[in-house]
Amino acid sequence: VLAYFLTVASALILHGLLVYPTLLRVLAGVNPLVFLRKMREPMLVAFSTSSSGATLPVTLRTVEHRIGVNNSVASFAVPLGATINMDGTAIYLGLIALFAAQATGIDLTAMHYFMVALTATLVSIGAAGIPSAGLLLAATVLEVIGIGPEQSVLVIAFIFPFDRLLDMMRTVTNISGDAAVACAVGKWDGNLDESV
Repeated sequence: VLAYFLTVASALILHGLLVYPTLLRVLAGVNPLVFLRKMREPMLVAFSTSSSGATLPVTLRTVEHRIGVNNSVASFAVPLGATINMDGTAIYLGLIALFAAQATGIDLTAMHYFMVALTATLVSIGAAGIPSAGLLLAATVLEVIGIGPEQSVLVIAFIFPFDRLLDMMRTVTNISGDAAVACAVGKWDGNLDESV
């Protein structure tokens, strides 16, 4: 379980420190370090509440006023992202499936990996922006690799004690992605005030 926790935490950190900065630098021309510094307040709120929904006003205000994305883009991209852009949750669900397969001795094929990635992505799109919503969706992803409801309960019981801390980290990943995408779209549309 410790290896599972460290794997999820590492994947979320790597996603936040590699994927988003690349998106910001290449597509938006934004310095990732400046972005992270300005996103400090929404990240702290996301970490403390584990809720993309509760963080939405802070994220929106920061993206508009501290990062410089015009309201016409920010007011569309950030709320939409809080609803469907759940990168952290998708990563989490995929790793739950891998953990469960290893714990139950299931050998995964290439098709299993593909189905886990697809299902985790699709299920995460519908995830509510509330604490522990991803944990409730885990059974759907586990079903893809042949884990029934009884085994799903056992897997979830094993990871439940660590879920809150991982949920806090997932939420930071999710809202950071929302803001990064808003920056990229703002740059494409000419609605990013680069002086800010």
